[in-house]
Amino acid sequence: MTPRFGDTPRRDIAYRPRPGVYAILPGPDGLLLTFQQEPQPEIQLPGGGIDPGESPLQALHREVHEETGWKIAGARRLGVYRRFTYMPDYDLWAEKICTIFAARPVRCLSAPTEPGHSVIWAPARQAAGLLASEGDGAFVARYIRALP
Repeated sequence: MTPRFGDTPRRDIAYRPRPGVYAILPGPDGLLLTFQQEPQPEIQLPGGGIDPGESPLQALHREVHEETGWKIAGARRLGVYRRFTYMPDYDLWAEKICTIFAARPVRCLSAPTEPGHSVIWAPARQAAGLLASEGDGAFVARYIRALP
């Protein structure tokens, strides 16, 4: 069974499935995260929704580049969780199906191209506590515990 984080789904709302991919990106300065200014300021794992016709890995590479400007390599799937939420930027009640990957950031190609995003390098052992999503935080904490 896929773990669920966040609010309990409401019975009066029809949630639309929204698959997405998110990356834990370790580097020499900690974990590469993204700060999103709107619709509310928060720190997130880089990632987002899978567009029609995209594979999860294609979406992961695209989203990481858009939100951080970095190219990644060696992506490996860590797991999946679900979260029921309202997405104000899409005016959508969504069942987010979040697939988490670990990958290596290999080269900064540009500044983030996604408006309102900026890069944060956070100490690995503090990153889980900075993330807005409880599910992302749980995956980061598990990832950090497994480090040598």
